[in-house]
Amino acid sequence: MDFIYNMDLTLWHYLAIAALGIVASIINILAGGGSNLILPLLMAFGLPPDIANGSNRVGIFFQSLAGIRGFRKAGALPTHDLRGILLPMVAGGLAGSVLASVLPNEILKPALLACILGVATLTFLKPQLLLPPQNAQEKKVAETRGASALLFAVGIYGGFVQASTAFLLLPVLAGLLHYNLLRANALKLVCTLAFTVVALAVFIARGQIWWDVGLVLAAGNAAGSMIGVKIALKLSPDILRKILFAMTVVAVAAAFLK
Repeated sequence: MDFIYNMDLTLWHYLAIAALGIVASIINILAGGGSNLILPLLMAFGLPPDIANGSNRVGIFFQSLAGIRGFRKAGALPTHDLRGILLPMVAGGLAGSVLASVLPNEILKPALLACILGVATLTFLKPQLLLPPQNAQEKKVAETRGASALLFAVGIYGGFVQASTAFLLLPVLAGLLHYNLLRANALKLVCTLAFTVVALAVFIARGQIWWDVGLVLAAGNAAGSMIGVKIALKLSPDILRKILFAMTVVAVAAAFLK
């Protein structure tokens, strides 16, 4: 950590982080993949992968809080099965974040990028995984075969890297549990908050957060989240589907460029 605190980030670095935090948060609210922009930027500014990964979670925490508040205020947040959804997510998030916190940086960086590439490629090749069946009834986790195990697996991924988690989580919430995309996006933020709280605790305990960067990201992410919710509430399901598809293309392209 001595190396981190001796780094010189200028005002322009912090402004760039805040601005990209706003953009990334809007992307995360509408679809997912915003951290595909943040993590490479932080590493380009000189943060080691473990510190970039940990610091990003501070912004994600405040982004999730702001987004949940917006969706709940609009009556778009389903809460009838939160226990069933969150328990496996939290357990998986703990496992994934512990793994990310102990891996050496020379292993962590390619592992993070490989995860992002794999998830982005899957959702690009199988975009129908993001779409719920037409006129389907919402299902509870306990009544849906494999749902708990899939949520646990997504929690592991989210705890490990967070970037592109939405592209794994939305197929479970929309495709398997049959929430429409607006309600699935709202639930996505609750799930993200759950495994982020666990991940933050691990990264704080390991001293893997640069708080200056994390709090600047938090300001940008929170502002972007409020903007994103307002946009999401006005969009039709068809437009949301198109945005999700577009973001899979962008995520794949970004992963290949890395």
